[in-house]
Amino acid sequence: MESFQPKNKRTMLKERIIEYFLISAAIISILTTFGILFSILFEAIEFFNLKSFTYFITGSHWSPGTDHSEFGAAAIFSGTFIITAIAIAVALPIGVFSAIYMSEYATDNVRTTVKPLLEILAGIPTVVYGFFAAITVAPAIVQLADFFGLEASFNSALAAGVVMGIMIIPVISSLSDDVINAVPDSLRKGSLALGMTKSETIKDIVLPSALPGIISATLLAISKALGETMIVVMAAGMNANKFSINPLEDMTTVTVQIVTALTGDFEFNSPDTLSAFALGLILFVVTLVLNIVSVMMIKKFKEKYKMSNL
Repeated sequence: MESFQPKNKRTMLKERIIEYFLISAAIISILTTFGILFSILFEAIEFFNLKSFTYFITGSHWSPGTDHSEFGAAAIFSGTFIITAIAIAVALPIGVFSAIYMSEYATDNVRTTVKPLLEILAGIPTVVYGFFAAITVAPAIVQLADFFGLEASFNSALAAGVVMGIMIIPVISSLSDDVINAVPDSLRKGSLALGMTKSETIKDIVLPSALPGIISATLLAISKALGETMIVVMAAGMNANKFSINPLEDMTTVTVQIVTALTGDFEFNSPDTLSAFALGLILFVVTLVLNIVSVMMIKKFKEKYKMSNL
């Protein structure tokens, strides 16, 4: 008993130190988030004191650095969402289907070979993707559009979206693969024992069980696409006044205009520079809304899955 007490006290002390360390890490993470928010918010408020918030949201003419500067960011927002939508349309089916194949159909040897090769895409620098988009994908889209009698720009939203989709495939594929593998085998065995085929088991049992994780992976990929800059600069252009829903035309995104505003020869307290913080605030809010929606959807699907198991 005498030797047990000091050891027990040392163990409790170690546990307490670890607990304090984890609490400190959580507090630092929260404070960092609020620090980022407030650093953007104060400068954005100063910008909106100088320029109209309503015109910033709804206006379609963006011309900083001129005698009569205008800051209508509607075209910038539309370009951001269109390019992101194209990227998700490319990455989501490829990522999810590849995850299903690796989890449910591939042998161990194939899985250990294919998954690392797929994840190599995540390590390629975005500037390389930008070169690929500008030199290979964009001319191919122009030729394909010309074949169908359409006119496409060499700086098109479609080229940027397709290459951005290729870039975020590993995010969806790898996370979805982990989530699908986490589904208990007892569910699969029970489904097969009841006479369902393997494809029916995947469609009706495995995917509904893994759906919350797949949604989270998709929203993480959307956040990564919203923050991408280099591919858009090299493939989609920087035309901030192009308000269009045609993916064959050149467009720009929020992140590109933030870089343009912060690297210009403007004074820091000028509306031209402060507009970057206003754009950043809108991007922050959009990302926050996506996270809230994802939490609500995940909660909804979890409740539905629990009810189906009763």
